[in-house]
Amino acid sequence: MRSSSVPQFETPSFIKKHPANPLLKADMIPYPSVLTFNAGITKYNGKYVMVFRNDYNISPETIYQRSGDINLGLATSDDGINWSVAPKPCWEMHTDEIIRIYDPRLTVIEGKCYVCFAMDTFHGLRGGVAVTEDFDKFEVLSLSAPDNRNMVLFPEKINGRFLRLERPLPVYSRGVNQKESFDLWGSFSPDCRYWGDTALVLGAEKVPYANSKIGPGAPPIKTKDGWLCTIHAVYKVDSDLPCWHRDWRKVYMGGLMLLDLEDPTKILSLAQKPLLVPEEQYETHGFRGSVIFPGGMILEDTGEVKIYYGSADTVECLATADVDDLVRFAKNEI
Repeated sequence: MRSSSVPQFETPSFIKKHPANPLLKADMIPYPSVLTFNAGITKYNGKYVMVFRNDYNISPETIYQRSGDINLGLATSDDGINWSVAPKPCWEMHTDEIIRIYDPRLTVIEGKCYVCFAMDTFHGLRGGVAVTEDFDKFEVLSLSAPDNRNMVLFPEKINGRFLRLERPLPVYSRGVNQKESFDLWGSFSPDCRYWGDTALVLGAEKVPYANSKIGPGAPPIKTKDGWLCTIHAVYKVDSDLPCWHRDWRKVYMGGLMLLDLEDPTKILSLAQKPLLVPEEQYETHGFRGSVIFPGGMILEDTGEVKIYYGSADTVECLATADVDDLVRFAKNEI
């Protein structure tokens, strides 16, 4: 394990955290809500669409006793900044086996919106893929075996096949002292139901600003230089961070890499510094302190890229940048 002192990183100057942050928070939700974060966001049928994680029936006093109350909410926007929240949740799942679903990621492929999500069950954590055309009915296409999560789909097929990035959780095979040294993998599918040809894309040890686990962030965007792909990277520290969560000692940052257009399991370049670092009050204080988790990325016709991220596991935020600056950053040119 590398040094666990608090890392001295900063968000690069070309990244602009939006002055309207947080864009979405609990007091904007017309039904029970305490935490609204880790949303999937895309453009669909002429509107910005957000599906967000909504935690309710939770407080600093009850967090360690709860069995889990989470649903997914729906919001839409004309500009990607001001959001209108639907009057009721769009999806919730509880059965004798399923505890909850959460952390959605949205990708539009051939006119349909695919939703990757995490699922807690009584026999392990599973990653799933569903599809919807109205955000009212969701058809679950596949569920992984435990333990796997943080799945994101590419917005087009690669040589006729779907490609997803994912983050399995191999505890036993990593040894006693590296329980959270998890990596980023890729898998292919002919139909979004059956997945295989799984390959390692990025090992956690390759990321200079992580001394623990990494994983996918937002679904990638396509540029002439390659697929721009965000990651999340975790840096463990040796002192408690300010938040609800007791004994919280993990800093989550956003990173960036550039993947080959024809074979996106091949990394062309990996930024050697983090792209998004928790610095603002809404990023450093909340349910979990010092957490940034990218979940949506939209390339506008102007060249602006909107990067949406969950903040402190409490609210949803936005940062913007020019696509050319992001490519140069991924190439370590700036």
